[in-house]
Amino acid sequence: MQKRRLGNGNLEVSALGLGCMGMTFSYSPPFPDRKLMIALIRAAINLGVTFFDTAEVYGPFTNEDLLGEALEGVRDQVVIATKFGFNLNADGSPGWQGLNSRPEHIKTVVEASLKRLRTDVIDLYYQHRVDPDVPIEDVAGAVKDLVEAGKVKHFGLSEAGVKTIRRANAVLPVTAVQSEYSLWWRKPEEELIPTLEELGIGFVPFSPLGKGFLTGKIDEKTEIVQGDFRNTVPRFAPEARKANLAIVDLLAEMGRKKSATPAQIALAWVLAQKPWMAPIPGTTKLARLEENLAAMSVELSPDDLKEMDAAASKIKLVGERYPENLEKMTGL
Repeated sequence: MQKRRLGNGNLEVSALGLGCMGMTFSYSPPFPDRKLMIALIRAAINLGVTFFDTAEVYGPFTNEDLLGEALEGVRDQVVIATKFGFNLNADGSPGWQGLNSRPEHIKTVVEASLKRLRTDVIDLYYQHRVDPDVPIEDVAGAVKDLVEAGKVKHFGLSEAGVKTIRRANAVLPVTAVQSEYSLWWRKPEEELIPTLEELGIGFVPFSPLGKGFLTGKIDEKTEIVQGDFRNTVPRFAPEARKANLAIVDLLAEMGRKKSATPAQIALAWVLAQKPWMAPIPGTTKLARLEENLAAMSVELSPDDLKEMDAAASKIKLVGERYPENLEKMTGL
């Protein structure tokens, strides 16, 4: 398994991690059997994956609990990333009542996450979304206290803007920033990636397969079942999917040259961008896990990348990546 170091920090992870969200949250219900997902996580470890991503809001709570059980006995072999920052529904139902990154809240919820994850320390603790009501300096200060207490090793930010990242990093070095990034969502190239490179911060791209679209298994006729959050995503409206298949065709064309699937080319493209990026594609199927990991063996030359960039520049992608209420939660 290839390893990567996230930025200038000493946090080393497998070049591809495993995003666990879809095992209990957000995608098509009913969710897979818990025992099957535990077996999948353990299969990932056997295949060399050391980087696992979860959050308290995924479920809520059930995702952390699932990962904690799956990693029992191998905790010292893996890196666990989880997230804080929401006021979750009191009845335990999916969703939240708003953002909450007040220091006292962070120091309370970390204890519950540690318990669910069956560990005494969280390797990478992200603020899930920037809370406009709490100065980021206060958030970083609270996490710094947790680091000093031995409950957290590294501080991360999710979907934060460059001003927030700089302010947070001045209080406590930020090890990694997580944000969406793929061939069909390249906005991080404008400001985020250059800033991370300047500051020596690692980048953890989520949705590197475009929420499943870049696998080539979805088109305008695909039925997305009720309860799947992609039904709320403008980019997944049928007419948008039809138009956006051009990007999948690009991946498929390169895949034919490399004897690889569109998904493998999509992941290889992200891996080729910077050596301090570690994408976290999610899956609930062993065959897809194996397919994703094989992307690390796909080599895209500088000429291949130029060819893909040139082709992508001619494609006008249709639809926003999030509904407006979620897009507003991205920090400045």
